Amino acid sequence: MSIARLLLVDDHALFREGLKAIINAQPDFEVVGEAGDGLEAVVKARELRPDLVLMDIRMPGMDGLEALLRIRHAAPETKVVVLTVENDQQQLFRAVKYGAQGYLLKELPAQKVLEMLRAALRGEAALPPALAACILEEFRRLSRQQETAASSSEITPLTPREAEVLSRIALGATDKEIAAALHISLYTVKSHVRNILSKLQVNSRHEAARYARQLGLIE
Repeated sequence: MSIARLLLVDDHALFREGLKAIINAQPDFEVVGEAGDGLEAVVKARELRPDLVLMDIRMPGMDGLEALLRIRHAAPETKVVVLTVENDQQQLFRAVKYGAQGYLLKELPAQKVLEMLRAALRGEAALPPALAACILEEFRRLSRQQETAASSSEITPLTPREAEVLSRIALGATDKEIAAALHISLYTVKSHVRNILSKLQVNSRHEAARYARQLGLIE
């Protein structure tokens, strides 16, 4: 059985001692080093080249996220798992972006943490189901943004007058009301409306107004 070498990083010595005892009691784990802040973690990761770094985020001096980024650059073969009390989506997203193999909360039972560490060493994502769901939802949100941006880039831009007509359509104005407000003929309004529907690739005034809001063409 191969033994995984771990580096523990946390600014609370008592917590590190307890975690070290739990990990060293496992036949497939060995704690080969400890660090109390981010800078020390980077130095020891370079020296020890552990298989995995288990690291907190909130630490004095260099925090865990900056240390994570530096460790992944200095020792790309070393996997890093965040273990923290910070149940914060933005911290989670940043950790994943910086190369974390997992993001675990300190409220998890010890056995669950050990299972997740083994998963990380196998190259799997060490994430509790609730945090994995957050990652998926963020991925979906970004995908929707990209699709909207792609759709927007394919649309022929409206002229200033067409945008003005569309803004009044969105407010519920009729063609006659628009003609009177803009001092143009009814025929001209109808021509603008046809052009707007064609450019936005929609079939009705209502769709045009709704689509224009989604794309940020009008407020």
